Amino acid sequence: MGVRFAVGGGREGWIRTLLTALGVGLGVLLLLGAASIPTMMETRTQRGQARLPMEMESEALAPSAATLVEAEADTEFRGDPVRGKLLRPDGDQAPTPPGVSALPGPGEMVVSPALRELLGSPEGRLLRERLHFKDVGTITQPGLIGPGELLYYAGSATLTTDDGGWRIARFGTLVKSDPLDPLLLTLLIVGCVVLLMPVALFIATAVRFGGERRDRRLAALRLIGADARATRRMAAGEALFGAVCGLLVGAGLFVVARQFVGDVTVWDINAFPSDVTPVPGLAALVLLAVPVSAIGVTLFALRRVSIEPLGVARDSAGRRRRLWWRLPFPVAGLALMLLNGRVSGRDAEVNPYLVAGGAALLLVGVTLLLPWAVDAAVARFRGGPVPWQLAVRRLQLSGGAAARAVSGITVAVAGAIALQLFFSAIQGDFMKITGQDQSRAQLRTMLPSHDIGAIRKMISEFHATEGVRGVIASIGSSARRPGPLRKGEEFRPGTLVSVGDCPSLSELAHTGPCKDGDVFVVKDSTGTVDEDDITEVARPGATVDFAGDDGRSGPPPHPRLWTIPMSARTIEARKDPTGQAVFGLMATPGSLDLKLLERPTARAMVKIDPRVPDAVEHVRNTAARIDPQTRVFTLQNTARDKQFTSLRTGLLAAATAMLALIAASMLVTMLEQLRERRRLLSVLVAFGTRRATLAWSVLWQTAVPVALGLALAVAGGAGLGLALLRMAGKTAFDWSVVWPLTAAGGALVLVVTLLSLPPLWRLMRPDGLRTE
Repeated sequence: MGVRFAVGGGREGWIRTLLTALGVGLGVLLLLGAASIPTMMETRTQRGQARLPMEMESEALAPSAATLVEAEADTEFRGDPVRGKLLRPDGDQAPTPPGVSALPGPGEMVVSPALRELLGSPEGRLLRERLHFKDVGTITQPGLIGPGELLYYAGSATLTTDDGGWRIARFGTLVKSDPLDPLLLTLLIVGCVVLLMPVALFIATAVRFGGERRDRRLAALRLIGADARATRRMAAGEALFGAVCGLLVGAGLFVVARQFVGDVTVWDINAFPSDVTPVPGLAALVLLAVPVSAIGVTLFALRRVSIEPLGVARDSAGRRRRLWWRLPFPVAGLALMLLNGRVSGRDAEVNPYLVAGGAALLLVGVTLLLPWAVDAAVARFRGGPVPWQLAVRRLQLSGGAAARAVSGITVAVAGAIALQLFFSAIQGDFMKITGQDQSRAQLRTMLPSHDIGAIRKMISEFHATEGVRGVIASIGSSARRPGPLRKGEEFRPGTLVSVGDCPSLSELAHTGPCKDGDVFVVKDSTGTVDEDDITEVARPGATVDFAGDDGRSGPPPHPRLWTIPMSARTIEARKDPTGQAVFGLMATPGSLDLKLLERPTARAMVKIDPRVPDAVEHVRNTAARIDPQTRVFTLQNTARDKQFTSLRTGLLAAATAMLALIAASMLVTMLEQLRERRRLLSVLVAFGTRRATLAWSVLWQTAVPVALGLALAVAGGAGLGLALLRMAGKTAFDWSVVWPLTAAGGALVLVVTLLSLPPLWRLMRPDGLRTE
């Protein structure tokens, strides 16, 4: 009979059922999405590992028809990574990367669909200059981590193992991931609880849509002979039907949404539709838990309702909500979390049941305290303008419904505050100061070629690049003491050699007055190198050998000797913009024939003009034009741990989806509550109440529970955050992360309330007085 009432209750019954199905369906959509995360991450990892080069053997592979030489050619475009590989096959049986049908020839490339779209757009003009290869093919799904990935494979005719390439026989390797740090594991567990709690609360709210009309109908059934137990079973049947419809709606929304998931990128994460597949066990749990929860919530809600033949009495004796049984929930939650003990240190143990159970109990306690807080507050309100009095009276009569409407945002804000407090406290453990000085240079690069001509070309072209204010460039090599090994020596002592113009050398050492032709002996001021080791080789008047050392076989066969001028000055090193100290022998180009250097390397640090748009991209284009293997890195003051950054990105992406669901669910809940009061609103308008008065009363009805809910969210979030900080052994409490989240929650409620005003105007029409 409950199912028949849900189906055959006329227009009102169908609207109520559809709203319930939509509310439950939105929750099921997010639950199925959460159940798909393990599958999505596993498939992304598998495809990423499948395209990695095979792990190298202890001995280098010999060239054959089944091998190829590959080298990284990654770059970056406006903050987005562009991954690339240079390939040169050794024969016609060379392996192909996953997703690639045939290897590109010299000067050709195969690209991902997203990269092709970017290159074909006006925004990709600068990137087209950098990737000057001919597009001859597409990388399909097996070779891509996600549909939005920017990836290319380019063919090369000159790549060898001597200039940065690796010879491989196949693609695909298994990379063992490092175990998750206990702090990050705790963060992940609490994050999952925080993200899923609002979903569960909204589903519980959705199955109670139309509760007042249902109770009046059940009272009519009591009048014709149904007993109390029968009415509760009917109510459970009606809720069960709405929950099953919600499951169907949620499954349908999930199937439709996953078709468009490839077009959405949230915090640099996107996936193929086939990746978004729920884990069978978790999907079965969702399908079972939602109907069971619907029945349980309905029966629990009826405990305070007396359904008699002549009507419905809610809290018939006027009982106020009790506080004593609500407080143990947050207290028990805090106790469970603290029972786990400290989680700082690699050897710390994390009990997921204690942490998850404690966080869930604390957030449930915040939810249970909200109705009591609303009742306790509005009971003391007296007087005020007419809209305020209408709102207060409504809250005094049915404060529980208003509290349920904002319980989701309350829990979400409380959880977000706790997570942000934990993030801000532990991020120092997963960040390190690099010592890089962005005020002196913003980019650094190293040329893989050892050709002096290419090195000089790199330096001159960087100077001529648009948006470049200066270049700190040096050519590096090594020098050793000439002659054979002495008694007790395993190798000839040596030192570093750096060649550059005076402005560049002044950034590497305290040169003082400098002109072309000067030579300097640079002491290591950091104390990491013994000064005697430097002065034994690099001292005025000494002869040095730039030829490589063969280790134990005496003097090199072809020495490259050079005598340090007696005018060479001894100076102290200084840290360069990358935070490193350069010591040893420094020379200007006019004092040394660069052809003497063996296997020289070049590095450059570039100063860019912030007023020039895309100055960084112009530098990257110049680097790629010099050599496709040239990498350009951005100098940063700090560096984050990869696991910490990955987890933070994933939680932010999930939180964004959760907030979108909360906004939609709150709008559905508010529309349902307005629909329930349609006749009352129409009567008030018919008696002459101004529409603006009713609109303001609706706003106040939302504002009061929201204000109380956000206050509880701050208290609950701070409590959960303090428990997490104690578990992590931290004492710093950053209040600055609390207020933006609270303001964001309030803004979200305000937006949803404003969106509900147009339906409110429609519901206040005279036709709302009609009845059957």
